[in-house]
Amino acid sequence: MVTERRLKRWLGEVRNGRRTPAALMDTLRHLPYENLGFARLDTHRGLRRGLPEVLFCDGKTPQQIIQIARRAARRQALVLLTRLDVLTFDAIRFSLPALRYDPIARLAHTGTAARRSRHGLVVVVTGGTSDMPVAEEAAVTLELLGSRAARLYDAGVAGVHRLLGQLRLLRRARVIIVIAGMEGALASVVAGLVRCPVIAVPTSVGYGASFQGIAPLLTMLNSCVPGVGVVNIDNGFGAAYLAHVINRPPSRH
Repeated sequence: MVTERRLKRWLGEVRNGRRTPAALMDTLRHLPYENLGFARLDTHRGLRRGLPEVLFCDGKTPQQIIQIARRAARRQALVLLTRLDVLTFDAIRFSLPALRYDPIARLAHTGTAARRSRHGLVVVVTGGTSDMPVAEEAAVTLELLGSRAARLYDAGVAGVHRLLGQLRLLRRARVIIVIAGMEGALASVVAGLVRCPVIAVPTSVGYGASFQGIAPLLTMLNSCVPGVGVVNIDNGFGAAYLAHVINRPPSRH
């Protein structure tokens, strides 16, 4: 990943004679993006946003995933692949031997995870065990990006005492991600108990009239508790990315 610190180091190497101007120019040419024909790898994203581009695998062929991941690994300390199913992982694993895969989160990564910050805590709460794939996508993403994550699973409103017994943990959080299907009431309950922002994630878990996550999505969007933000159905990654941006220390630049 190209960061301000790395860019300053390169400029220092030119000044001290350890790198030629021509070599630096060759590197800088690839900073905005690298055109692979079927994809344009955003190699400059780390410099702009502080976090690298992430590879969303759903809809991509195994060969496309392999090529993008290999190119990204040359320029990013961490390459993160989301929505990677087991069959696709089996098709790419020998071409990307350094890839580490989490089948529950449907997420893989190669390279070095960001150093875990002591600043703040993100708590990931689910209504039920069936929400775990989305929750693990969020929790693992948080940890790879450098946030501390605590898991509180199967604490839904059907047995609210399970949630109330964890108030001390919830009130330590800088951000809380609440993941729930069915009617999605859990986000409002949690938000009414804490001071920090709550990011609500509706899931497609539920019976027919939940409409694959539409019912909890509408419940969360219509929460009467201020301070609840809502991401798309089953979008654990999006919730984690937002939570990390809120949780990370302010930039000094």
